[in-house]
Amino acid sequence: MTVLPRDTIELALSAVRAQRQRSGLTALGIAVGIAAVVLLLAIGTGLQRFVLAEFTQFGTNLLQVTPGRTQTFGVSGAMLNSVRPLSLADAEAFERLPGVRGVVPMVMGNAAVEHGGRTRRTSAYGVSAAMPQVWRFAVASGTFLPDDDPATARAFVVLGATVQRELFGARPALGAVVRIGGERYRVQGVMQPKGQFLGIDLDDAVYLPAARALALYDRDGLMEIDVAFGDEASSATVTAAVRRTLLLRHGGEDFTITAQQQMLDVLGSVLSVLTLGIAGLGGISLLVGGVGILTILTIAIGERTGEIGLLRALGATRREVLRLFLGEAAALAALGGALGLLLGVGCGWLLRLLVPALPVATTLPHVLLAEGVAILVGLVAGTAPALRAARLDPIEALRAE
Repeated sequence: MTVLPRDTIELALSAVRAQRQRSGLTALGIAVGIAAVVLLLAIGTGLQRFVLAEFTQFGTNLLQVTPGRTQTFGVSGAMLNSVRPLSLADAEAFERLPGVRGVVPMVMGNAAVEHGGRTRRTSAYGVSAAMPQVWRFAVASGTFLPDDDPATARAFVVLGATVQRELFGARPALGAVVRIGGERYRVQGVMQPKGQFLGIDLDDAVYLPAARALALYDRDGLMEIDVAFGDEASSATVTAAVRRTLLLRHGGEDFTITAQQQMLDVLGSVLSVLTLGIAGLGGISLLVGGVGILTILTIAIGERTGEIGLLRALGATRREVLRLFLGEAAALAALGGALGLLLGVGCGWLLRLLVPALPVATTLPHVLLAEGVAILVGLVAGTAPALRAARLDPIEALRAE
């Protein structure tokens, strides 16, 4: 007797249908595990996409230069006073480097902006004319700051969308005069809405020349300098050029250079590990489902000893009996996996509906992977009972009947 693959599938499915309640409870264990894996992977993937999108909205060909070194060395505290602040002259030196597309010296603080009897306390950024190009931040109306000599920068300001709305309402803002820190500034333009970046509202801000911001906040140096470079230049090459320039100007490495792409790579690695770790928690439920399949097949072998003996007496080989019980385990796992996928995707959709701000992203590869893992768990859990069934002596099995 030869058991055809089609017969194996029919026998496995008939065995599952014969014990509907028991099979349903076993499949439910797998379903809960798969649903947990799919939902947690969706949340983890959505979180990863959200964080990476936050950082890439300013582009990836970007270097951030900040004063001071991030490394800590075994030196006396007095040596830390030798750190030289970043200056506007440093930013001008970067503009002459090959491959550099734009440079933005930046200083930030909080200031009161006044107009027409209204006052709004907001963030005031000191930047350069290259900010829209470097930060990928477009102007909605008017123009951005003119490319003045930093030493003689004129008193122009560009408003964020929120500041324009709160101070002017429906009235035009271009050409109007506002007071910032007691000084008069003429509105040169209004930025397009940008939204938030890691909790910082870029629309609730004003943008003025960096030199004037340094005077406003009474600072000696810049908080950072952002350097944008073209696709034809590599991050390593531009980083090396910036480092050489500052070493010559400062006489030592009292600064830190952070590449945007390097930061994104680190973030991506961390978030990927976090996503897998979250999915591992759902795997505990899958383990419980696998134990359920192991238990149900072990019980089934005791109840179907005579059936196994009859199959062997009719000529079925041990391999075919093994395949029969493994097929039953795979069928239970596949059924539970399919139910779990529907449950997980449905919960993800409901979560997105109830909490729109929560990033949830269900991807096809994760769905297919979850179903494959469910079947694999079923096969692994069913291996021991299937081997036991295949090793039964046909005569002893028939006697048990």
